[in-house]
Amino acid sequence: MTTAEITRAGRPEAGAETPADIRIDMVRPGVLRLTIDRPKARNALRTQTLREIAEALEGAARDADVRCVVLTGGPRVFAAGADIGELAAHDATSILDDARPGHWKAIRAFPKPIVAAINGYCLGGGNELAMHADILIAGTTAVFGQPEVNLGIIPGAGGTQRLTHAVGKSNAMLMALTGAFIDARTALAQGLVSEVTQAELTEDRAIAIAKTIAAKPPLAARMAKEAVLKAHEVGLEQGLHAERRAFCQLFATEDKHEGVSAFLEKRRPAFKGR
Repeated sequence: MTTAEITRAGRPEAGAETPADIRIDMVRPGVLRLTIDRPKARNALRTQTLREIAEALEGAARDADVRCVVLTGGPRVFAAGADIGELAAHDATSILDDARPGHWKAIRAFPKPIVAAINGYCLGGGNELAMHADILIAGTTAVFGQPEVNLGIIPGAGGTQRLTHAVGKSNAMLMALTGAFIDARTALAQGLVSEVTQAELTEDRAIAIAKTIAAKPPLAARMAKEAVLKAHEVGLEQGLHAERRAFCQLFATEDKHEGVSAFLEKRRPAFKGR
């Protein structure tokens, strides 16, 4: 899928019965922006929303023009949670055939860096989606939480697992067991987000970071992401082995030779992703 095709995929087709839940555009060379666009539902993540995000990321993974993705819900809300109406329609049998785990798996498998720009509510499935990003930029209005316990359920898309890795057992327990929310400054102090900025600058800051990443050698960026994620998935020895393997593999790339040559020649490198 080309960049143009990815962009068109985020727009409702003429005569379509259901409008698109996300908007897609290239905001900088190499930087694709995905914007959740369900303002009347506070960007609640229904199955269609997750499917569109997954499909957009699958297309972006194949597009060499895309080097980094910015994921946002706009200036007012990131995503206030799952679509409760959809959840209400399920029982213990039908939930086993839920399509959403497949979409979450596709989102999790995206190999390129993702920068999330978060304003307003980032709750439940919204917080789980944000934690699929690699760098989280929060505006001062951002509010985070996993309030599923209030519905008699628990997080079902990695909320207990990723949250514990991010903020530690005690803080994750407090959020999961009480449904309590935390503000942006608390999220920063606990390690859930990377930076806090003024709400009106959140998306600009995320795009600036994505622009910086997009200028780096793409293969090195992808392998750096993969190696860091290994730290959450395997033991230290396995992680160090994976890191070393990726380190050595990059020595066979044209970008490694270009980066070293540019440094020695005191010029700007021209990375090609090869």
